[in-house]
This record gives sequence, structure tokens and C-alpha cells, in this order.
Amino acid sequence: MGKYFKLNTPIPGKLYFSLSVAAFVLLLLAWQLGVTVGHLPPTHLPPPGAVARAAVELAGNGLINDIGISFFRVTTGFLLAAAIGVPLGILMGSLKVVEAFFEPLLAFFRYMPASAFIPLTIIWLSIFETQKIGVVFIGIFFQLVLMVMDVTHNVPQDLIDTAYTLGARPLEVFRRVILPAALPGIMDTLRVALGWAWTYVIVAELVAANSGLGFLIMNAGRQLSTPDMFVGILTIGVLGIICDMSFKVLYRWLFPWTEREV
Repeated sequence: MGKYFKLNTPIPGKLYFSLSVAAFVLLLLAWQLGVTVGHLPPTHLPPPGAVARAAVELAGNGLINDIGISFFRVTTGFLLAAAIGVPLGILMGSLKVVEAFFEPLLAFFRYMPASAFIPLTIIWLSIFETQKIGVVFIGIFFQLVLMVMDVTHNVPQDLIDTAYTLGARPLEVFRRVILPAALPGIMDTLRVALGWAWTYVIVAELVAANSGLGFLIMNAGRQLSTPDMFVGILTIGVLGIICDMSFKVLYRWLFPWTEREV
């Protein structure tokens, strides 16, 4: 048993899965106990059964549509940010002149909360889909670029020097050394950024929206319908797990030479 508690030591896949399932089971038990033993009112913490019934009712009353709308906004904003941010971050991590030009500017904008731009995005982009997508883009773009830059910076200098010693030209070093070494880390960065995208789309949907999971949560809050609020929140968690696992599968498929043990 002690071998499973050694630092940074892989464990069998079945044990990993069993522990993951056990964590959710314990969470449900703690939730149910908090309601029954703690005598918490349903407006504060509804029982799991009430949330399940609300989920079934909402599934036939617009929940699927709200999921689709939020997913579209997240995906579009995320892809736009990645399409611009990843190449820019790679260039900044590879060329100091590019880093010197962009890094202070991006660091300046990075500390401005995306939620502060919501009134401006409404003025600039009205209240339609472009406004929600714009908030997602602003929320993740600046951090994404700087994190990709750091990943590219961390490519071992020994690999680059060896390539030059063997006669490779700068473009070949970039294509054959820097990119293959940086792409696995960039994929991990994108996985983290997608989680931020879900946060920012909910923030955007809390204001000037009539659809989406954020609107569902806000509307349920106005009606003091706590089970519906929990459905919206838990739905985001489920979608997050699906996105996260999809990234892990894609990672193993794209970079089999770096496949991690569980």
C-alpha cells in the first residue's frame, strides 16, 4: 500500500478510476448528509433528488438549447483566441525582439478583468452573440499568449544549440526542435484556457442575455429556484470534465512520444 504514496509515482489505471469515482460518491453522500443531518433549508442547499428532478424537467424545457448556445460561445471565443494567441506566443518565446515589443503591452492588459469590459463590449458589439464571444476572447487571450510564450521559452537550450552545431538553419531549428518540444506544453495551456473560457462565458451571460447557462442560473436566482441554479452550475461542471477528458485523449493521440503514465 505504501508504494502508492511515493511522490510522483504512477498508479494503476483501474485504481485511478476507482478513486475518481469514489470522490464523486463521497461528495454526493456529504451533500445528502448536509441536507438531512444539517437540516439545511432547500433554498440554501436542495437535496440531490430535487436537483435531479429539476434537471429532468429543464431537459425538456430549454436546457439542451442553453447548453448548445453556451458551448457555441465558448468554442468560438476560445478558437479565435487560440488562432491568434498561440502563433503570437510561440514567436514571442522564440524571438526576443517580438517578446520585447508585445510582452509589456500584453502584461498591461492581462491585469484588466474581463468583466470590466462587459459595458464596453455591449457598446462596441451590441448585445448579440459577438458580445459574449468578445468577452470570452478578452478573458483568455492575454493570459494564453503569455503562457504559450513561457512554454516556448522553456524548450531546453541544449537542444537548440545541438541543432545549430549539426548545421541546422534557424527556420529548421524552429520547425524541427522548438515546435515539437513546445507543442505538448501548449496543448496543456489550451486545456487550462478552455476552463477559463467557461468562466467568462457565464459572466457574459449574466448580463444582457436571454439564453445560455449563465442566463439560466441568473433567471433561477431571480425566482429563488435553487434546484434550477444547481442544475446550471453542475451542467457546467459536467461539460468541463468532458472538455478536459477530450483534451487528454487528443494529447495522447497527437503526442504519443510523451504519453504519461497514470
